[in-house]
Amino acid sequence: MKQVEIFTDGACKGNPGPGGWGVLLRMGRHEKEMSGSEVDTTNNRMEMTAVIRGLNALIEPCSVDLYSDSKYVIDGITKWVEGWKKRGWVNASKKPVKNADLWHELIDAVGRHDVTWHWVRGHNGHPENERVDQLASEAAERIGAAK
Repeated sequence: MKQVEIFTDGACKGNPGPGGWGVLLRMGRHEKEMSGSEVDTTNNRMEMTAVIRGLNALIEPCSVDLYSDSKYVIDGITKWVEGWKKRGWVNASKKPVKNADLWHELIDAVGRHDVTWHWVRGHNGHPENERVDQLASEAAERIGAAK
């Protein structure tokens, strides 16, 4: 199984507002950057979209070290999602789970790979996190300017 590193970030100019996501894929010495945007979204949705797009960019099942500064994404997929499934996609407060559409996509994307999750502190000098933050912010700014 191929070993891949994925670094992800999301950004939003206003929450909700114009948003962007950034991904850096690395396999050995090979790197690929990706980014995208949405006109009206939230930071959490952009964080999730970055992870989904990164995982879905992999053509075959891989062993993935995934790095994100989003506790929401990492805690959601590693701690909360099983409870949401058992409760019929309502949270502990008996309210519908926010972003359920993306959680379903994320579950599918993760299921194809062997993912190890790594939380990194955002805006703390981590080179790859700084790069994907830049990609996400630039994408959010472009879509915001076009609005």
